[in-house]
Amino acid sequence: MEKILVVDNEKSMRDLLAIALRKEGYVVDSADDGDTALNTLSKENFDLILTDIKMPRMNGVTLLHEAKAISPETIVIMMTAYASTETAVEAMKEGAYDYLTKPFRFEEVKLIIRNALERKMLRLENLHLKRELTGRSAFTQILGKSQKMQKVLEITQKVSDQRANVLILGESGTGKELIARAIHFNSSRKGRPFVTVNCGALPEPLLESELFGHIKGSFTGAISNKEGLFEVAHEGSIFLDEIGDTPLSIQVKLLRVLQEKEFRRVGGTKNIRVDVRIIAATNQDLGKLVSESKFREDLYYRLDVIPILIPPLRERKEDIPMLADAFIKRFNLAFGKEIEGIDHDALQGLMRREWKGNVRELENCLERAIALSTGRILTASDLGGVASLTGADDLSLVTPPAITESGLDLEASIGDLERRLLLAALEKTNGVQTEAAKRLHISFRSFRYRLQKHGIDSTRTRKD
Repeated sequence: MEKILVVDNEKSMRDLLAIALRKEGYVVDSADDGDTALNTLSKENFDLILTDIKMPRMNGVTLLHEAKAISPETIVIMMTAYASTETAVEAMKEGAYDYLTKPFRFEEVKLIIRNALERKMLRLENLHLKRELTGRSAFTQILGKSQKMQKVLEITQKVSDQRANVLILGESGTGKELIARAIHFNSSRKGRPFVTVNCGALPEPLLESELFGHIKGSFTGAISNKEGLFEVAHEGSIFLDEIGDTPLSIQVKLLRVLQEKEFRRVGGTKNIRVDVRIIAATNQDLGKLVSESKFREDLYYRLDVIPILIPPLRERKEDIPMLADAFIKRFNLAFGKEIEGIDHDALQGLMRREWKGNVRELENCLERAIALSTGRILTASDLGGVASLTGADDLSLVTPPAITESGLDLEASIGDLERRLLLAALEKTNGVQTEAAKRLHISFRSFRYRLQKHGIDSTRTRKD
């Protein structure tokens, strides 16, 4: 939960802001002058300071300098009367994030604070990634001994320190973003931001604003200037995932960035120059989209300078044991488990499956199995039964246990079979409970009851 320090010599203003910001979920403290604020800042960390400029004894600009000396990562936003906007602009040159002119609307305050904290989070995430990769190559995170994956690694290593744009091709779940990260963090740009954006996840107006930013008043809701992700990625890399889903109107602007290294914010008139390496990715056939007039040919050739094709998991099944071992180690740590491995039959089942969701599907399968397993060795039952391992759609392939000469525990066997069928149905429907219930011809309420009875964590799946 983010912490904000409000500094203003007017008690009514402090109280108003504190009440409003607490309603937004922030932890808020306040101070009536600069000295008190610095004393508070020296004792505890704050994500953001919202301070008036004109205060007795110590003004906001002096507070800005002193606060940055104590906590360089703390964001400072200035509040000023209209007559003092020149001072506020000077404060921004000294390191303030932005300023608010009194009287202001609280919606404006909320938006500026939210944007500031999101930008800080993005910067911290990039710092975390850089530290995580210090002393070891990002290529160690790309697992695969198969000839096809070794070829991908070879190309990735060769292109990492080049300036050319890269187009990563592959089905969903093959690890396109992992390749993009490896390229960035093994290049000369590794000390600068790595910014990702899913071009297919945002509607056209929002995508344009996210990529290029906007000017205050350029559209309804644009109550302040907003920096675009291309600006955030300056001197670093931007990963444009699902580039094939980009609307044609935005493709024109992307082409301008590629050709001219500049763009304009939405509603702006000033050209903004950037130095950004573009790494794009898609699971679609861009050549086909070009022929259908759904993707610009000139943009396609600009992006497709160095193509990297990641093979689907079904074409490199010899990598499955290595991937499974890595996922077991990861989820052991996450869930506090001590799973030692996978038994032979279960591993063979993993090798037989088609894995239409590729590495991501394998990862999800093992995550669920490890979360629910009570033993030290994963079995086919833990992994969802025969149906989910063979890729068959017929849930009847979840076979019951054989009756041996010594007999069997009927109630326990029925319970185990029911549990395996529940897991197999969830596997087949990608965790959608309502669909899984339909597959088993039972009501949703009955399905939820059976999940609880067998200790299957329903929070890890979806209702619809």
